[in-house]
Amino acid sequence: MCRIAGLINPSMPVAEMESVVKEMCTVQKHGGPDDEGMFTDVDNHLVLGHRRLSLIDLSAAGHQPMSYGDGRYTISYNGELYNYLELKEKLQKAGAAFTTHSDTEVILAAFAHWGVAAFQQFNGMFAFALWDNQKGAVYLVRDPAGIKPLYFAHTKEGLAFASEVRAFKGLPYLQETNPHWQVYLMAYGHLPEPVTTLKEVQPLKKGWFLHYNVQSGECRQEPFNRFNYVEQINDRQQAIELVQQSLAASVKRHLLSDAPIGVFLSGGLDSSIIASLANKEIKNLNTISLVFDEALYSEKKYQDMVQLGLQGQQHQHLLKEADFHADMPAIMQAMDLPCSDGINTWFISKYARQQGLKAVLSGIGGDELFGGYPSFNRIATALQVKQYLPPAMLRNSRLPGLRKLRRLCYLSLPGSVGMYLFLRGQFIPSEIAAYLDMPEPAVWDILQQQPQVPDIANLTPKNQASWLETNLYMQNQLLRDADVMSMAHGVEIRVPFLDANFLKLVLQLCSNIKYPGSFNKQLLIDSFKEEIPAAVWNRPKMGFSFPFKEWLGNNRYADGKPGSKTALFHKEFTRGNLHWSQFFTIYLMEHQLHA
Repeated sequence: MCRIAGLINPSMPVAEMESVVKEMCTVQKHGGPDDEGMFTDVDNHLVLGHRRLSLIDLSAAGHQPMSYGDGRYTISYNGELYNYLELKEKLQKAGAAFTTHSDTEVILAAFAHWGVAAFQQFNGMFAFALWDNQKGAVYLVRDPAGIKPLYFAHTKEGLAFASEVRAFKGLPYLQETNPHWQVYLMAYGHLPEPVTTLKEVQPLKKGWFLHYNVQSGECRQEPFNRFNYVEQINDRQQAIELVQQSLAASVKRHLLSDAPIGVFLSGGLDSSIIASLANKEIKNLNTISLVFDEALYSEKKYQDMVQLGLQGQQHQHLLKEADFHADMPAIMQAMDLPCSDGINTWFISKYARQQGLKAVLSGIGGDELFGGYPSFNRIATALQVKQYLPPAMLRNSRLPGLRKLRRLCYLSLPGSVGMYLFLRGQFIPSEIAAYLDMPEPAVWDILQQQPQVPDIANLTPKNQASWLETNLYMQNQLLRDADVMSMAHGVEIRVPFLDANFLKLVLQLCSNIKYPGSFNKQLLIDSFKEEIPAAVWNRPKMGFSFPFKEWLGNNRYADGKPGSKTALFHKEFTRGNLHWSQFFTIYLMEHQLHA
């Protein structure tokens, strides 16, 4: 796991380009504390930069940017390729030679042998820039699950890219602010791809590659791998056996590391399954957990139950309110893009690093794939409401009371975006307009522009919920926060539920098998209930959360900046008129505006 950056700009002196890229890498040093490197092609005004977090082949041979094929190919790579040993063996049989033990060299050899067709053979989480000096082309590539971030800007000046948006700060021509980011943040609680805080900077789509010709400046983007819901497996026992086998194989692949590795153990179903499967592969498994003095939020008893069945070291860290307040400035600084989540990941990653771990497995993805959220039970009713009530009636509704009722107006938006905002939105357009002092129709217009999502009406209602949770909530909030908050401490989070092979399997399961009845994640429970204590899976979902309401009620969060509205919203929050995530969204926005 690393951080990458690069610049192609024919109008900028090469020495200045090197200085800019070096600074881009320095800004991202937290995500690659072990090594740094730079590659320059003077004739083509191209500079690649790299910050390294060493996990596979810890020797100097893994240094990046790495070249291959007598210098024809050079790569700056962020991620892990879990099937690189299989690919390496296949490439060796085809005549490829290797000088390192790294997965980085395998990517280079695969591209040299198969070209862009190599990308669809990669099983892992990755974002990389690959330079082919013979063709004069740069390829930006991002994994199909969108686990690793990669941002870019294609302008008249050329191409710039980095693992974090903050890295573009050294390029004056990219500093124009996206005028609509506040609207999206208030509506979603995060910035949905492709929206960022900078007008010209956007993320590369997951499962896509970008091809850039350095001579002509021509830029094109193409998909190389997409995951689709194709319901084929309708035998329940077969489904259970396949889920058991495939997830166990995924966990085994994700444990591949030459550096210390562990598991985040929240005490919930998903992390408990991952820990149990990892325990079969590692004799002395490290688990990392957070606990609280507030019994309502602490899952310590469930963590302890799971740990009794494991052979390894249990690291529990008591997080107190004083720690929360003391570290909040650092947490805000770590956020690359504003998002009303991720604080828990920042703390648990901090403690993982203190225990000497550089990689940790997480249960992200289990809820999205197997029906772990309320949205799976609410979406059928919402689809009926959307079908029978006219959009004008929905849009003009001003229902008081519960947030979910006020959000009915979002069902007036066409397609899946409106459904997602009804299920998970933060503020409704009238509230956004009032806060930002803009006409409400303008808010509606902005929210219809992005994100542009495909029509998923052909999917079953619960698969529609799965698609929305996976491609909007998990993609834009959970995975982004997992990456940026863990890398703030030089820790890599791995997500076995999003393994390419496992994802393909789960998307082939028929809905009646995958989501039986109304009990959440029943298929996943039935697949692994022999592995974990019954008390862990036979209980209401708590979520991996903090006593935010109590802690954010502290008056220190009421002040805000001069002229801000934070104090007003804090008062409404402490009165119980706002959810904590709504207040935190406002707090984040004020912080970003005055940063």
